[in-house]
Amino acid sequence: MDSGHNRREILAGIGAAALVAPAGAACAQQRPARKLGYAVVGLGNYATNQIMPRLKECEHARLVALVSGTPAKLERYGAEYGIPTTHRYSYRDYDRIRDNPDIDIVYVVLPNSMHAEYSIRAAQAGKHVMCEKPMAISVVECEAMIAACRKAGKKLMIGYRSRFEPYNRLAIELARGGHVGPTRLITTAHGFNIRPDQWRLDRPLSGGGSLMDIGIYSLNAARYLTGEEPVEVSAIESTDRADPRFRTVEDRIDFLLRFPSGVIANCVSSYSSGHNDYRVIGGEGFIHMEPATAYSGHRMWIRKGGEPRQRELPTPAKNQFVAQLDHLPECIRSGAEPIASGDEGLKDLRVIEAIYRSAREGRTVKLGG
Repeated sequence: MDSGHNRREILAGIGAAALVAPAGAACAQQRPARKLGYAVVGLGNYATNQIMPRLKECEHARLVALVSGTPAKLERYGAEYGIPTTHRYSYRDYDRIRDNPDIDIVYVVLPNSMHAEYSIRAAQAGKHVMCEKPMAISVVECEAMIAACRKAGKKLMIGYRSRFEPYNRLAIELARGGHVGPTRLITTAHGFNIRPDQWRLDRPLSGGGSLMDIGIYSLNAARYLTGEEPVEVSAIESTDRADPRFRTVEDRIDFLLRFPSGVIANCVSSYSSGHNDYRVIGGEGFIHMEPATAYSGHRMWIRKGGEPRQRELPTPAKNQFVAQLDHLPECIRSGAEPIASGDEGLKDLRVIEAIYRSAREGRTVKLGG
């Protein structure tokens, strides 16, 4: 525990206390008349074990409908969450959500290649959209999603939950504010040893390997810690094609991002080694997070001059999942743009496409301009 804060650190702590408050508080000043209703599309592990349980804790949102291609899942989770049969949909009758006024938002938690289709159909049905990351499997699909929601006059938000996690929000404040001096270097690594026989290892469903899954955390962290967009990228892929898991997708990609300010980010994305950390290095020290973007248990160390000291924050009123789920309803009420809008997802896909191109062609790829 860091007990020796100087004045600047105390002020930063005051800022952190504000960040612990729900991230979407700025979006709405009045309590809504009713909780807005989410329909969750895709009842896999993440939806059923992380998203749906948190909707019970939300102040501005509630679970009102389910969409799945598996009747047994609709029956099981419909009974568990008190969802009437009239609010349970298959993929075949998905478009009937148009006729259900209880559904305000559709949360798409499907394999990556299905994100664009079901998000666009949700917008066409007159519903706001929350879509899991990566937003889609191409820039073209991302642009189509944004256009569909804009045409329908509906909000589009991408599930970047770390943007609502207090330690990450503090890291953004400290890094961009030059707490350890101007940022010079960021190192960030995300990976795990993936088990075989899952859709993430099937390119037609996933759109790619580790970069389209866990690696997006390294990329997004580099972008939100700098507050800048990279101007060039260099990447190297390392994949053992003899490993049956990697018949159609990549294992590891190491990529370097160069930002306009001169900051360099060295990033790792891996399906064969365990990582969940980042470090922001400035002229006066560093800010280190490990685990950085996990579901829970975040830890932060700051070194400024002396030895690294652990920074501990109070337990937030809303964890990252609840804050994310409440943020979109708040923004719908107020008309504000979500923190993690469709444009945020599009920016990641532009860089991802450049990373793949760099690794494939063995050269640096310039971005922007």
